[in-house]
Amino acid sequence: MEYEIVMATEADRNEILSLYKAQLGRECCPWNEYYPSNEEIDWDLSRDALFVLKRDGSIRAAVSIEEDEAVDCLSCWDENLAPVGELARLAVLPDEQSKGLGRIMLKFGMDELKRRGFNGIHFWVNKNNSKAIRCYAVFGFRVVGECHMYEQDFLCYEKELLNREVL
Repeated sequence: MEYEIVMATEADRNEILSLYKAQLGRECCPWNEYYPSNEEIDWDLSRDALFVLKRDGSIRAAVSIEEDEAVDCLSCWDENLAPVGELARLAVLPDEQSKGLGRIMLKFGMDELKRRGFNGIHFWVNKNNSKAIRCYAVFGFRVVGECHMYEQDFLCYEKELLNREVL
């Protein structure tokens, strides 16, 4: 499986938006017709924070490096890991799921956060999203709390990024 992971550009916008919309209605997906939207793509592009996995010239997966005060303000995070980055909007085309692309994007995102000087990573996931939870377990993420946002229950995950990750 030959692929490349690159920083997204304006030319990728429509394909990224289609990827996001393909997630709607999937089990445990908190997204709706309003989120994520062009506004999130604008924000990510303006910060060089959106990456896409392409194969045969088409986008198969995406991940963003996020800055989200609502997430950062949760009391469960370990302050000793600061500065901490967050990955968000990890999406894989439905037909490409269960082929390891989510794991590849997660690994890439962690490496990119380390490259940008972050010591840790945190994020949350719907507590019933068993596919994502299995993926995070491979990387040794710790569940450090729970929260309720957007009318859903989430698990809060955290990990130190100082050690070299292995797939």
